[in-house]
Amino acid sequence: MCLGIPGRVVEVLDGFHGQLALVDVLGASRRVNVGMLEVPPEPGQWVLIHMGFAVEVVDEDAAAEARSGLELMGRPADRVRRRFTVSGLVQGVGFRPFAYATAAALALTGRVANTAAGVVAEVEGDPEAVTEYGRRLRADGPPLAMVTAVEETAMTPQGGTGFTIDASGPAGEARTLASPDVATCDDCLRELRDPRDRRYRHPFISCTNCGPRFTIIETLPYDRATTTMAGFPMCADCLREYEDPADRRFHAQPIACPACGPELELRTADGTVAPAALGGADTSGGAEASGADTPGGAEASRGADTPGGADTPGGADTPGGAGALAAARAMLAAGRIVAVKGLGGYHLACDARNAAAVEELRRRKRRGGKPFAVMVSDLGVARELVAMTTAEEELLTGVRHPIVLLPRRIYADIAAPDVPPGPGRDVPPGPGRDVAPGPGRDAPPNTRWDSRPSSGRDTPPDTRWDSRPGSGGDRQLSPPGRGAVAEAVAPGNPDLGVMLPYTPLHVLLFGLAGDPPGPDVLVMTSGNLSGEPIVVDDRDAEERLSGLADAWLRHDRAIRVPCDDSVTRHAAGGELPIRRSRGYAPLPIALPFEVPPLLAVGADLKNTCALGAGRYAWVSQHIGDMDDLRTIEALGATEAHLEELTGVRPEVLVADAHPGYRSAAWARAHAGGRPVRLVQHHHAHVASVMAEHGLGAGERVIGVAFDGTGYGDDGAVWGGEVLVADYKAYHREAHLGYVPLAGGDASVRRPYRMALSHLRAAGVPWTPELPPVAACPPVERELLARQLTTGFGCVPTSSMGRLFDAVASLAGVCHTVEYEAEAAIRLAGLARVGFAAGAYRFPVTGDPGPVIRAVAADVVRGVPAADIAARFHAAVAALIADLAEAARRSSGLGVVALGGGVFQNALLAGAATEALRERGFTVLLPRLLPPNDGGLALGQLMAAASA
Repeated sequence: MCLGIPGRVVEVLDGFHGQLALVDVLGASRRVNVGMLEVPPEPGQWVLIHMGFAVEVVDEDAAAEARSGLELMGRPADRVRRRFTVSGLVQGVGFRPFAYATAAALALTGRVANTAAGVVAEVEGDPEAVTEYGRRLRADGPPLAMVTAVEETAMTPQGGTGFTIDASGPAGEARTLASPDVATCDDCLRELRDPRDRRYRHPFISCTNCGPRFTIIETLPYDRATTTMAGFPMCADCLREYEDPADRRFHAQPIACPACGPELELRTADGTVAPAALGGADTSGGAEASGADTPGGAEASRGADTPGGADTPGGADTPGGAGALAAARAMLAAGRIVAVKGLGGYHLACDARNAAAVEELRRRKRRGGKPFAVMVSDLGVARELVAMTTAEEELLTGVRHPIVLLPRRIYADIAAPDVPPGPGRDVPPGPGRDVAPGPGRDAPPNTRWDSRPSSGRDTPPDTRWDSRPGSGGDRQLSPPGRGAVAEAVAPGNPDLGVMLPYTPLHVLLFGLAGDPPGPDVLVMTSGNLSGEPIVVDDRDAEERLSGLADAWLRHDRAIRVPCDDSVTRHAAGGELPIRRSRGYAPLPIALPFEVPPLLAVGADLKNTCALGAGRYAWVSQHIGDMDDLRTIEALGATEAHLEELTGVRPEVLVADAHPGYRSAAWARAHAGGRPVRLVQHHHAHVASVMAEHGLGAGERVIGVAFDGTGYGDDGAVWGGEVLVADYKAYHREAHLGYVPLAGGDASVRRPYRMALSHLRAAGVPWTPELPPVAACPPVERELLARQLTTGFGCVPTSSMGRLFDAVASLAGVCHTVEYEAEAAIRLAGLARVGFAAGAYRFPVTGDPGPVIRAVAADVVRGVPAADIAARFHAAVAALIADLAEAARRSSGLGVVALGGGVFQNALLAGAATEALRERGFTVLLPRLLPPNDGGLALGQLMAAASA
């Protein structure tokens, strides 16, 4: 054995041809050249190191012998000190308490603090214990932590005893990750419901494992003084918990209790206030509590710490906030609309089972037919309303508690009445399934079929399972319950957006055991007029929500960052985000290569922005549509706060190439002399999917970008694109055939116009038996015919989104829309129960004409709209596979990235993925960011970084 310093291999580093390894040398991580060894070492093996080279692989005994020899020569010391700088999501997740407790368990002394770079811990003690400390920092952190790097630095031993948590270091160039807001944990929920606990019924209960984070952070490092909790000094009891390493609230920054935390009040439209406690006033609920006569009473003291029993809500001894909550619950039960201040802004809430209340909210908010999301009191109520697979239930109940789009049970129940479990159902509807009609054929248009019971789930004893194959899930039919929500919640929509209570205030609003009954399903929609950003400021809420709300349930903890609820669904075997916001933002996306400091400003619809630097990109929370001045202002505020949190100072701005986009105009106006780079819309969609899947700088894919609109290089409206692309450049390999888009947005709002345009392009006469012909007023039809003939006011489009609109109108499903993608959503709902036998077929040129002619012929023959919808979906899935096959022949590529808003359609995403995989393609679907324009900023950033 040669003389050398022993070290244990941590990993062989990527990118160095197996020549470089990270080796733990007496507690310090060193990069060591292992090229002299015959075979690269495995992690965990010991090597002897000489002059920076590993010269021999040895066993543990030999390594110990080498170390003993070194100690005989006077090195190393028996006690070592080492600094660990931990980067990642390590602030606001209990990492400092974990570092403290770990040091205590290993008998190490030292200190830990938050800094702008992350968490920095210095420990001193036995070398093996210090080494183990580093291992535990990397591998055993708190549940909500995400460690991305641990840097180690040798320090001179200082001696001393004990371990302290120091004050946080000054702000600097931050690279740590701010934590998203986290739904209330089970431990806090138990305390919330326990009359013996001092936080019984406390609307702001939280701990290191849950509660507000991102929405209350002013700046990093994350400490109480840099959050909106700074104005709430801790009482003695909370301070004792905060300073106790054994307590679940050890250094939990939002910690509070009824004696020292935020206060809750209910203010009605006429200014009447229901304070924290009602001084014994009756709060049993009822219509009389819903207006000016809302109960009032003496102000409750913050020091009132004697919780009332479960059977005395709202009495003199009730903890803070219960009076306001009881009055709000009574108003909701009486059919009133209440603005509720949550984590990231105000919601407008009403009883979702009360049709009159829902319709009134829709009228006041100017919502049109756009679906509302609902919050249910518990998982049992959710199971009554919607059908869920195991994976969907896990999405619903996870720490983020997003809105999950789920099929409504009312349709599933009617579709499969009293069907016993078993394999004998050979009628799987959906794209690509050549089947004959069979049992259940006359199911309503929004029916959802599924296959088998869930395993390992507690289900109600009367649950019935649908046995139809084809869904790939384990959805169950509903047990007896109170019935569906009002149809006005999601009119004509096959799905319902459902979320669980994610704050203690929400839990208490539904009520605890012994409370007067209230609604068990609430519409919870963002507090704003449609098209405006969500309201967060209390005074702004009184002004902007006046006329929308009958009362405001609010508290005095400020919201620093507006943050809408996230929306997601399960499709094609995984999560498919629709809106990435609360619970997800501002978590970064790890990048496959380093990028310079950049700011990408996204698109005009579903706007988000993104900052990038090094190996990370931070995509903002959902901001909104850029057709409102307040939303444009929100983009500026969001970007500034993201800069504050990340420390990224962008040197280049990136925007969409569309010359009329307001987001691009904002970038030019705020460039301040910095260059503004433009990225083509569909290239950005493809690059976004590539980036989240970690594709390298030189890799290319076949990108399928299907959406409603995007400015093309030729000035046309693109939207049915097949690109062969890397981050730097792209080639337009194929596209859906052009048809005229007459009148711009007029044809988007009135799908019958797109249907008539497609009929004219396909050579199909406008005969009266075709639904879009009948739907278009004669005068408009005559004008449209002249436009299509002359080309006046027309622009060519290859949009797949507009083709969905055209087929929806042609099949008689939807002729005008009140919200984006309404026609496509209705068509997809029908396709779930249609039969795809005799599916249409696109030519490989992408010409939509043959499909339009086949659809028109089916309409004239009286083929049900559901079958037309299913055949069309099957045809689009087959087109994707055919175009990818053609691109593979010319490029040799075998990876397909699917992006663009059309792939929000779970049915199409699943069918296209299946068709591509059957032909041997690797399929990349968006899983971290939405396929729609909400994910565009990441692609812009990556394309600009590679230009």
